[in-house]
Amino acid sequence: MGTESVRESAIRAISEAVAEAGLEVECPREGSFLVTIPGTAKLKTMVWLEAGPHSLTLTSFFCRQPDENHAAFYQWLTRRNSDTYGMAFASDEVGDVYLRGRLPLGGVTPEEVDRLLGCVLTYSDENFNTALELGFASAIRKEWKWRTDRGHDTRNLRAFAHLAETGDDR
Repeated sequence: MGTESVRESAIRAISEAVAEAGLEVECPREGSFLVTIPGTAKLKTMVWLEAGPHSLTLTSFFCRQPDENHAAFYQWLTRRNSDTYGMAFASDEVGDVYLRGRLPLGGVTPEEVDRLLGCVLTYSDENFNTALELGFASAIRKEWKWRTDRGHDTRNLRAFAHLAETGDDR
């Protein structure tokens, strides 16, 4: 099979997997997909899938660079990489964190795309709150205090109530 037919097959597989999952998707150009996956801890995870001439790349923004506790934050993410499938946490030149993956086009099937999207969701959702605690504990405490002092809703901060109550910087 020539390179173009492998790419076309991969594009069909991505389209099929996204449609089967019922996910929101934008296709700005042939072979490019911006998929939105709903989550729990991280309410929306955006995944960019790009079918290039030889491989499929996946890129998903995880969180911005931490405000504090940089060494522990990045060390924790690096340790997470040993348990990931098909992708890894990576930072850009300013320290923002992404999930990145690459798969040869010949391995792109609807089942594999579904698996990789599921991995992105799992890694984003299951690690998001801990990452925020490690890199943004002071900001979370300040936001909690600001909201409670003014009687504002703290519902979306409930996962971090222990930080406000203890003042602990984990």
